Amino acid sequence: MAALTFWTGTMDAGKSTLALQTNHNHTARGRVGRIFTSRDRAGEATVSSRLGLSHDALEVPDDFDFWRYTVDALTHGARVDYLICDEAQFYTPLQVEQLAKVVDELQIDVFCFGILTDFRTRLFPGSARLVELADRTELLQVEALCWCGARATHNARTEDGAMVTVGEQVVVGDVEQADEPRAEVAYEVLCRQHHRRTLTAARAKAVSLAPDPLPFG
Repeated sequence: MAALTFWTGTMDAGKSTLALQTNHNHTARGRVGRIFTSRDRAGEATVSSRLGLSHDALEVPDDFDFWRYTVDALTHGARVDYLICDEAQFYTPLQVEQLAKVVDELQIDVFCFGILTDFRTRLFPGSARLVELADRTELLQVEALCWCGARATHNARTEDGAMVTVGEQVVVGDVEQADEPRAEVAYEVLCRQHHRRTLTAARAKAVSLAPDPLPFG
């Protein structure tokens, strides 16, 4: 039977890499699918991985209807064996329900990839609905690490280098890298303790808690 699977982890845990690998594996077995994304860091209609991999995709605006799209494709003779849905945290709860309907009514596998919580530690509405409806919710086994070396569990947003805990839920940015210029809006993955204390790698270094932060994004 077809299934709705939700793969989740923090930023920098390899979700988009796994999405592209999943598509590759199914394509190699002769299956035909569609790839979707929303607000990818590389721009519209692209699934990109920090490892340098990328693939064209269909952009998902808030008014996109997965059920109608899939039925129309099938009606016009297209073959659709599975859907790859990256950045699924940005989908609306209604769109997640449409994906569940595609699985149940059309017996098409749906693989979703996204983060659970935002920079305020609040669930994204799309991710919350996926947890409620998915046949399986899987935690990525590749662990992103906080600057202290502990497993990163929270996504932090920084503005001009300072961590913020208020603001719009969706602001597109990337995980800041030590060898790149400081971005106006960026993200950093932290353990719960350091997220709670708003202690980013840069701030820790400034107060000499970690003179040489570990080189992890």
